[in-house]
Amino acid sequence: MSVTDKPSVLFVCVHNAGRSQMAAGFLSALSGGAVEVRSAGSMPADQVNPVAVAAMAEAGIDITAERPKVLTTEAVQASDVVVTMGCGDACPIFPGKRYEDWQLDDPAGQGIDAVRPIRDEIRTRILGLLDELGVAPVLA
Repeated sequence: MSVTDKPSVLFVCVHNAGRSQMAAGFLSALSGGAVEVRSAGSMPADQVNPVAVAAMAEAGIDITAERPKVLTTEAVQASDVVVTMGCGDACPIFPGKRYEDWQLDDPAGQGIDAVRPIRDEIRTRILGLLDELGVAPVLA
């Protein structure tokens, strides 16, 4: 296992198909690789929500290759910041980790018009997180 000086962030939601995938996509793109990004779900879906993929494509970020992943204790232990998005008590808590809970509407079953504001709120929060991590955003 390689040790890096890069901060690492794990995004967790139940299905790892919408909010956490959009957040991971934004953080990967806006950090320009300066942050190690993970995402997972307590009960992962079969695929990433196609509406979330479409909403991110509108923002110039391609998350079509992403797949929902199951949340593991190892992923939490390997991350500096854990951002939960409606996974409740499913996320294991470890001392010394920074936890944030982002209350965001679930894009599941929503049309693109309902998902766009969720996407934009996630982008705003990612920019705030980058600032807190001391990482300058790479703006296209």
